Amino acid sequence: MSEVPDLTTELRRRVPPKPDRCELCGRVVAALTRHHLIPRTRHRKKRNRRLFDRQDVRTRILWICRPCHDHIHEVLSEKEMEADYHSREALLEHPAIRRFVAWIESKPEGFKP
Repeated sequence: MSEVPDLTTELRRRVPPKPDRCELCGRVVAALTRHHLIPRTRHRKKRNRRLFDRQDVRTRILWICRPCHDHIHEVLSEKEMEADYHSREALLEHPAIRRFVAWIESKPEGFKP
């Protein structure tokens, strides 16, 4: 008899593994947070269902430090993130985020802006 894989286990396998550095600023930090490139509150929207498959919506994640994470959410609304900034490259093209990343990348671990 074959086992049916647990959906939670299956999703965890597809979430990118946690790196040792922030995927935006490149700093080595002890604690990284998961940033959903397509905000969880937007997962069920028709637009997302058309553009992305279910697994992609749930596993499109960046591991980033708390300062970078807070800055993204200060600068962009969830609707903007969903529509235009759903990749690392797109986030780094945003002028305010690019300036912040350039500024914080030289700061030591534990630095709080």
